[in-house]
Amino acid sequence: MTKAGNDFENFKTWDKEHFFHPWEGLEAQGAEEAGRTFSEYAEGIYVYDEHGNKMIDGPGGMWCMQLGYGNTEIADAMAAQARKMAYCSPFSEATSVSARFARAIAERAPGDLNRVYFTTGGSTAVDTAIRFVHFRNNLLGKPSKKRIISRAHAYHGGTYLTASLSGKPGERQWLDTDQAIPHFLPDVNPFRRPAGMSIEAFLDEKAADLENAILELGADNVAAFIAEPVLGSGGVIVPPAGYHSRCLHICRKYDVLYISDEVVTGFGRLGHWFASEELFGITPDIITCAKGLTSGYAPMGAAIFSDRLFEDIGGDISKGVYFTSGYTYSGHPVCAAAGLKNIEIFERDGILEHVRRVAPHFQKRLHQLQELPLIADVRGMGLVGCIECTQIRGGQASTQNGAAIGAMIDARCQELGLMVRPYGSMAIFSPPLVITKAQIDDMFGMLTEGIQHATRDLLEQGFELEQARA
Repeated sequence: MTKAGNDFENFKTWDKEHFFHPWEGLEAQGAEEAGRTFSEYAEGIYVYDEHGNKMIDGPGGMWCMQLGYGNTEIADAMAAQARKMAYCSPFSEATSVSARFARAIAERAPGDLNRVYFTTGGSTAVDTAIRFVHFRNNLLGKPSKKRIISRAHAYHGGTYLTASLSGKPGERQWLDTDQAIPHFLPDVNPFRRPAGMSIEAFLDEKAADLENAILELGADNVAAFIAEPVLGSGGVIVPPAGYHSRCLHICRKYDVLYISDEVVTGFGRLGHWFASEELFGITPDIITCAKGLTSGYAPMGAAIFSDRLFEDIGGDISKGVYFTSGYTYSGHPVCAAAGLKNIEIFERDGILEHVRRVAPHFQKRLHQLQELPLIADVRGMGLVGCIECTQIRGGQASTQNGAAIGAMIDARCQELGLMVRPYGSMAIFSPPLVITKAQIDDMFGMLTEGIQHATRDLLEQGFELEQARA
């Protein structure tokens, strides 16, 4: 286990001075107190910081550490492949390991989704899916059919195109995005529905939002609807039951493709290889995935396409055209080796079945948090959950806001031995899928204490908790 040594302060300095992290806060640049927790060692569901402190990894890395840390089988498979064949150009060559991995994914994908395009992660998987949809419509003589319908609070990636399709308002304030391609539907979070509206009426309204958008934009201009089965980083938003099947029916009615973004929900997070068909009753035209694809051991994503999408653009119809989009590391053999071993372990050790066994307990403990006065809403499915804190008013510090509440909970939880992912007034968690019921109890016990500690601090500072809930 690595602990802080005499030179560790140098590492912290180098990190602050040279590593430009994602979501880097500019205000803290150069500040003495600025800095991140260093994760120096990990095993199973636990991460150890630079001081040797042991913490449950509540976010599961970034939704991706399905099999947990320290899996020597995956590490050995990657090392063996690197020694055998570390790289080959996907543009002009193939490897047996990437072919086997593509076949393994296709066998587990729903319907006729058999064409696997490997990418470097979730963002590039979604980017590829959108580019293919546009490419296909160009070949079909439909150059105006380019609009992509997305949703408020959706997250689809960090490339220019995928960020443009992401509906998280805080991420769109200072970065430019494309305005011509995306169209956003209103929030699908049942917690936000108007007072007195039933879930059934809310479902009707959300389905109508999609159909009305297609009619407003013109079906000849709308190429696809993209939707996470459960909106992940936007706050683990679970749409009302029946939402996705209603949306798929509308898409079929107007010749609009359905892209299911399963970067978070795929590969076991909800207890199945893919959630689209098993849990939501749909067979989309395209599925995008990443994260759990290799259990976070190697950077890889995939866009999985229906055979149907190639029937009217292939062969003689193609006019000799190439899909001129690609990545140097598509189907990287070392990443593919990690993915193949990941699938082998999933099936040998019954990981999907384990998730389905422990998920009810996870959700029970999650929903018990609703009883705490600071909590406005809890929501989740499978082994992913979110708590949303109530609004606060009054008090001494007018700058106090929801983001600070999440940070307060996170800080106390880390002291107790739990990492959570604060996002505004929310805290999100998606632990490794190998977590046990006892470890779930440990996690929620620490989370409960972290919430109670934050509540006491807020009340001592003179804040009052809003009791009104949607």
